[in-house]
Amino acid sequence: MTGRETHSAGAPCWVDTFQPDPRAAMDFYGPLFGWSFDEPTPMPTGLEGDYFAARLRGRLVAGIGQAPPLSPPAWNTHVRVNDVARTIARAEHEGGTRLAGPFGAGSEDSFAVVADATGVPFCLRQAGGSGGAELANEPNSWAMSSLHTSDVQRAQAFYGAMFDWELESVPDAAFSLWRRSGRVVAVVAATDGIAVPQHWSVNFAVLDADAIAQHAIDLGGTIVMAPMNTPGFRSAVIADPQGGVIAVGAAAR
Repeated sequence: MTGRETHSAGAPCWVDTFQPDPRAAMDFYGPLFGWSFDEPTPMPTGLEGDYFAARLRGRLVAGIGQAPPLSPPAWNTHVRVNDVARTIARAEHEGGTRLAGPFGAGSEDSFAVVADATGVPFCLRQAGGSGGAELANEPNSWAMSSLHTSDVQRAQAFYGAMFDWELESVPDAAFSLWRRSGRVVAVVAATDGIAVPQHWSVNFAVLDADAIAQHAIDLGGTIVMAPMNTPGFRSAVIADPQGGVIAVGAAAR
């Protein structure tokens, strides 16, 4: 089971993808990761279409929902907050921007999309004591989310002020860690914003990155970054048939 703390404010708690055709996305991610899906529920108030919760061995791992018209597919990282409206105002005060929402029905189940001070979108999620991933850090589940930004220091100032995240450098690595109350909550890496656009990457743990990459191709996906060795991992970047992008990583053997 996940060793990550997802139920307190300031912790990344959930990942999902909004797709033009959610059922087609299910046909890709279900076989790729061995996920099953709950019966559809309506998208949060303010959005149209259905939402499908994904499970691995019966535990919630991610979600797939209907993308708004003309919106490209995207994977989203949600950070838990106590009050979405107040957190939006705080984000704007710290140099961020409200992009969409809040969406939802009531104060205990709502989310919004904001951009941080460097312009990278992510989600704020207000869902009481529930609504988070029940399984993570295990093969075929969410492992970590990584911010790729052209201004690490400005990002640190924003997320530090918003969520009390503290930056920790990693010797001889091209990335740094974010910790909150001593726990690793996310990864941050510098990018020029051109070769690798600024974005929040959602990373899934797998047993064999090469096998998953080939399986993705067989299911109609494409390879954005072929499997390669990175510090401690064998990693790849995959696009699903509709264009949603994820990273996968297997612990080095």
